[in-house]
Amino acid sequence: MTDSLVSRYFLGAVVTLGLVACSGKNEAETAAAVSAPLPSASSASAPAPSPAASGALPAAPPGPPVSVTTVKAEVRDMAVVLKATGTVMPLTSVDVKAQASTLVKTVHIKEGQFVKAGDLMFTLDARTDEANVAKARAQLAKDQATLADAQRQFKRSQQLFSQNFISQGAVDTTQAVVEAATATVAADQAAIDAARVALSYAQVRAPHSGRAGAINVSTGSAVQSNISTLVTITQLDPIAVGFSLPQRNLVDAIGALKDGGASVTATLADNGGSFKGKLKFVDNTVDAASGAVKAKAVFANKEERLWPGAFVEISQTVSTLKEAIIVPQAAIIQGARGTIVYVVEDGKAVMRPIKQLMGQSGEAAVSGLKAGETVVLDGKQNVRPGSMVVERAKDAKANAPAGAASGSRAP
Repeated sequence: MTDSLVSRYFLGAVVTLGLVACSGKNEAETAAAVSAPLPSASSASAPAPSPAASGALPAAPPGPPVSVTTVKAEVRDMAVVLKATGTVMPLTSVDVKAQASTLVKTVHIKEGQFVKAGDLMFTLDARTDEANVAKARAQLAKDQATLADAQRQFKRSQQLFSQNFISQGAVDTTQAVVEAATATVAADQAAIDAARVALSYAQVRAPHSGRAGAINVSTGSAVQSNISTLVTITQLDPIAVGFSLPQRNLVDAIGALKDGGASVTATLADNGGSFKGKLKFVDNTVDAASGAVKAKAVFANKEERLWPGAFVEISQTVSTLKEAIIVPQAAIIQGARGTIVYVVEDGKAVMRPIKQLMGQSGEAAVSGLKAGETVVLDGKQNVRPGSMVVERAKDAKANAPAGAASGSRAP
């Protein structure tokens, strides 16, 4: 019993000494940690506190100014010029056809020959028609003789009636015979005229002045009435150009027609030359599929440089914008925010929304700007709202060294 108590006492003492030893070590480490000095700011690897944390708010260092060229917004009238592709077409083109079924007797023209209205081009075989005319004349002579006899009988009957040898009914009968014979003579005369018309078809003459195309028949060819085309005569001077006008310009075009027709310029491809003409026709219906209306301009063509079927570029002044604000189209930026330009104010770029009214020949009429405002032209791709800008000479890009052209700056 006594030995057991001693053993327990000894074990408790050992545990107590172990706990005291561990406690002393922890207290020493804790004291060393508390007494150790804080690291200095120069030896810290963490970044310095932000100015906002320290209470200071210094301005961000400004970027370098962007080199640009500028132009002044101008005020002047701007002609609204419509451009389209047109096709040269003759004012008159006639397919000359035979009006009688017969044979071609003589061809009087050559292919490509210029003819005047009324010139004889073909002679057809007219023997049948000549015989018909002779027959009608003979019938007329016969009926004229019958009429003369009826007139003599009527005069005799009048004399006999005056002597009371015949009745009034007999006189009326002879008078009816005279009137019938007169009508027959008139019919014969009409038959002669009809035969002469048929005979005239044997001579085919030019319906108007123009150039003869390919001749489709030759001497001895058989032709059919209103079927066989002998030749096509095309008028070349004056000549027309057909093109289409947008529906939005229809009112201006109609107004130009009332004033004698707006001026129209036709230009041939490959430096073929330009020609001045007048707008002469605007169709009465707008094409629902394209939203355009057909128009036609007429041009003098004495030199015959405009040829039917050729394509030309049409330029027509349909209206004029009075006192419009004009800037180069190259200064306009189309973006997600809409149409804008950059205006220079106090050395800074200011974004200005605009509306483009009309653009042509590298210039645009806009709204949203004032006359005389300075607009950024070259270098706008590097400009942001509020950017500092510096204007360079317009020829600086050509004279600048390669390093400057590439955007490098001196340190």
